[in-house]
Amino acid sequence: MKLKKAHSQYLARKIAKDIISCPFIQANKDMNEIAEVINEIILQDLHKEDKLDEEVNKVLSTREDDIEFYNVDQRELFWMIKKRKAKDFDVLLRLEDRFANIAHLIMDYLFEEDLIHYNVVDNKVKNVIVKSMDDFMQGFDEADKATYEKIKNYKRKLIPGTEDYDLIYARLYEEELIRKGLI
Repeated sequence: MKLKKAHSQYLARKIAKDIISCPFIQANKDMNEIAEVINEIILQDLHKEDKLDEEVNKVLSTREDDIEFYNVDQRELFWMIKKRKAKDFDVLLRLEDRFANIAHLIMDYLFEEDLIHYNVVDNKVKNVIVKSMDDFMQGFDEADKATYEKIKNYKRKLIPGTEDYDLIYARLYEEELIRKGLI
C-alpha cells in the first residue's frame, strides 16, 4: 500500500504523538512543531517517488506504439521500469526499508536540530518511529473506508473533488483516525 500525500500530515502527527509520549525521549518543542518537521521529511520522500513515477511515465509514453503492438500489460511494465530506476532517484520500494529510512531521517533531524533528546541507543528511538508508521498504515485504510461510508450515507449528496467534499472528508477522516487512536 502506498502512502499518499494527503495522509502525510496525519502520519506526521501520529509519529509526533508517539515520540512525545515515549518515556525515554524528551521533546524540546510541542507536538505541532515536531509534526510539522516530520511532515516535511515525509513529503520530501514522497516527492522523490513522484519524480520517479514521472520518469517512468515518460519512458512508457515514448514506447506507446511498441507496448500496444506487443500487447504488454502497462501496469506490470510500469513496475518493472520503476524497479530499475528506483536507485537513480534514491527511492526505496520495499515498505519496510522505506519506513526504516524515513525513521532514520526523522530521528537524525529531530536530534540534530535539538527538537528531541534521548539517552538510549538510536535503534530504540528509530523503532518507536517505525512502529508508529506501521500502526498508522494498518489503520489508515480502515479509517479511509469508514470515512467513505459515512460520506456515502450523508444526507446531502457530495461530489468527489469539490471543496465541500474535500473539507468534509478531511474532517470525518481525522475524526476516524482519532477514534482509532492513530493521531
